[in-house]
Amino acid sequence: MAKLSRKHKGIIFLLLSSLGFAAMSIFVKLAGDLPTFQKVFFRNLITVVLSLGLILYHRSPVLSNKRSIKPLLLRSALGTIGMIMYFYAMDNMVLSDANMLNKLSVFFLLLFSALFLKERLKPYQIISVIIAFIGALFIIKPAFQVEFVPYAMGLGSALIAGAAYTVLRFLSGKEKFYQITFFFSTFSVLALSPFLIIFYESMSVLQVVYLLLAGVFASIGQFGITLAYQYAPAKEISIFTYSNVIFVTLLSFIVFFDYPDIYSLIGYVIIFGASIYMFQKNKYR
Repeated sequence: MAKLSRKHKGIIFLLLSSLGFAAMSIFVKLAGDLPTFQKVFFRNLITVVLSLGLILYHRSPVLSNKRSIKPLLLRSALGTIGMIMYFYAMDNMVLSDANMLNKLSVFFLLLFSALFLKERLKPYQIISVIIAFIGALFIIKPAFQVEFVPYAMGLGSALIAGAAYTVLRFLSGKEKFYQITFFFSTFSVLALSPFLIIFYESMSVLQVVYLLLAGVFASIGQFGITLAYQYAPAKEISIFTYSNVIFVTLLSFIVFFDYPDIYSLIGYVIIFGASIYMFQKNKYR
């Protein structure tokens, strides 16, 4: 991998991340009817252990720079809230719909990068954002009834994830990927502990196994996406996050015989088309 360009490394890590998060989605769903806080807690607990192992292996400090604490706290708080919303959406929607809505984080990342990192937003990027949100409406099919809540949570998780990834771009080069992941996961575990105690439900051995596997694959996804955005700007590689929806759709069909309806598929095509359009424009900039 040493001979690859930074952009190609970013793409590889983003594909690996997409596969990891797809597998995580399947195991979260397989874990069944458990409180969302409980699922998120166990997902992050595994990541704490794995990222701590990498810190010890590399003999690194938990943080390289004390100035990173504030942005890391912000990234961790955003990530935890976004993950709770995302897990809720996954539990109450077709998995591929939840994942496609979450992928709107790419467009939110562009908006937040323009606002906070002073990365100039070009006209074609604005057009892409508008088209993507039209696609989201096909997936959400807003009726503003009880069934709308999971879709709103899925869209909200994308917004928060976009903000969290903006902070990741700011932290690029300041901290190692495993340091960022350890800080985020530890923050989440500590923040969710009171909710786990209050809402805890007993689990079968199989549910524990599913949640542990969800944590392992989530760690792969987390390490991958943290590395990806440290190697390359979002505008160059973000299109590859959509491989996650392909992975999830295939795995959902195989495991649950679960598939999106025609309106959702139209939404997928519109959002993916907006991403392709933006990606092609970026290639010539």
